[in-house]
Amino acid sequence: MTTPPSYEYYGMMAEFWDLFRGDTSTWDDRFFFLDVVKKYGQPVLDVGCGTGRILLDFMQQGFDIDGVDNSPDMLALLQQKAEKLNLKPTVYQQEMTELSLPRKYQTILVPSSSFQLLLDENLPPVAISRFYEHLLPGGVLAMPFMTLWKQGDPLETESTDEATRPEDGATVRRWSHTRFDQNTDLEHTIDRYEIIKDSKVIASEEHHQSPATRSYTQHQAIALYEEAGFKDIQVFHEFTFEPVKPEDTTFCVLGIRSE
Repeated sequence: MTTPPSYEYYGMMAEFWDLFRGDTSTWDDRFFFLDVVKKYGQPVLDVGCGTGRILLDFMQQGFDIDGVDNSPDMLALLQQKAEKLNLKPTVYQQEMTELSLPRKYQTILVPSSSFQLLLDENLPPVAISRFYEHLLPGGVLAMPFMTLWKQGDPLETESTDEATRPEDGATVRRWSHTRFDQNTDLEHTIDRYEIIKDSKVIASEEHHQSPATRSYTQHQAIALYEEAGFKDIQVFHEFTFEPVKPEDTTFCVLGIRSE
């Protein structure tokens, strides 16, 4: 049995990432991050840039933005997309906890709750301190967080999605199972991908991430920012600039590096 890579997004999960996301140009977080950059300035760093959803979009608008991700599979797909757009992005393959880049940034974005992929409880403070060190004085760190489970929710969920592969019309099916552990605040996942052509499964791949994602409450997210030394910490309702509500399970946190 082949040992899976140490990073989460590889193989079919990376290959079909964009296919299952579809058109992201109208997503709420895109407009939120655009407003953050316009308000707080450039240069920008996109942490967990993946296949370039935010990075390439913002480059096309003339923004000075770099990217970093720990998955070579995702970065290879990003480069393929960039070539088609005649863009030459600056991207780095690094872990958040080991971030060491040649310049500092006015705005650091961590889209898609990528920060929650840090599973060991000792790692988030390390990563957020690396973000702090890569900000210019007065620079801002913007990260969305998700509370993955609340009282009354099922502890296990299951779903199936299908999409059509454009190049050959094959059906790509993704079956997903999640299990939340209340004692550790960690979610465990299984994702199975199947490529179906002429009613036959011609390829399949199964990904087990146990654990996969760490859940955060509003209090826990704010405490991380405070411990790292951020000032003027603001917490917003989902991807808006409205104040967070106590019941919000998706919220964005902004913090300013001291002058």
